[in-house]
Amino acid sequence: MNITIISVGKLKEKYLKMGIEEYVKRLGGYAKIDLVEVPDEKAPEQLSEADMEIVKRKEGERILAKINEGTYVIALALDGKMKTSEEMAADLDALMTYGKSKVAFVIGGSLGLHEDVLKRADEKLCFGKMTLPHQLMKLVLVEQIYRSFRIIKGEPYHK
Repeated sequence: MNITIISVGKLKEKYLKMGIEEYVKRLGGYAKIDLVEVPDEKAPEQLSEADMEIVKRKEGERILAKINEGTYVIALALDGKMKTSEEMAADLDALMTYGKSKVAFVIGGSLGLHEDVLKRADEKLCFGKMTLPHQLMKLVLVEQIYRSFRIIKGEPYHK
């Protein structure tokens, strides 16, 4: 399986980079992981609704440009479906079984994802009602993908 994680903004924190690199290394035996960062749109702290829409649209265009035809897209969104680790593993296993070998997870910027990205998504996934920094979300996501493959293969993993 080829998994792409598309996220907005450049990851700067060394501790997050190290954690993500560790899980990507561990995933090497299960899947090919490609991490794609698209630039975030510079914006002041106080934005009008119209300005927020412009920022999300520009970031959304950058995201959509990185999604290949035939890719199954999972957008991380607060209104997405919450799953257990076992459910996520079963869903990834089903995608592999039914020929969806290219999967892209999409993590939006601080304002979230533009409607066009959400429309392109095949499903929306939520990791909880709390808001997490998108850089931290990338680490949580890659860990859950690793956990999913361990579950799929019937291998032990910390519960």
